[in-house]
This record gives sequence, structure tokens and C-alpha cells, in this order.
Amino acid sequence: MESIAVYGDYIQLDQLLKKIDAISSGGETAAYLARHQVQLNGKPVHEKRKKIRPGAVSYTHLTLPTKLEV
Repeated sequence: MESIAVYGDYIQLDQLLKKIDAISSGGETAAYLARHQVQLNGKPVHEKRKKIRPGAVSYTHLTLPTKLEV
């Protein structure tokens, strides 16, 4: 499982997708979510600015599971 450092209280989903190089800009988030299943702690996520807090585990169908750490 890959760990991603989060500085602050949370990271938005669009920022996380950019950080793991799944998208190159925030404007691509909606299209990415339409084409790929993204889960946060086992539940589907559809909001592009969903706040993801440290300790959460997210999955996309193209990447390894990512655990967020402070």
C-alpha cells in the first residue's frame, strides 16, 4: 500500500488524484470519475472535491491502494 503525506486537516479528491499522477489538472477530475471507480474506505466517491482525511484509504481502479498519513 502506498502512503501519501497530507499536510493539514485533509486533501481534496482532485488534489489527491493530481498528486498520484492520475490526472494532470483539476479540470480532468469529473471525466476521471466518470471513467473510473474511486472508493474511499470501501464506499464509492463521486464528488470531485471530497475531503479526504488522514487515515482514510482510497482506491482507484488504476492505482494501488493509497493510505493517507499526516
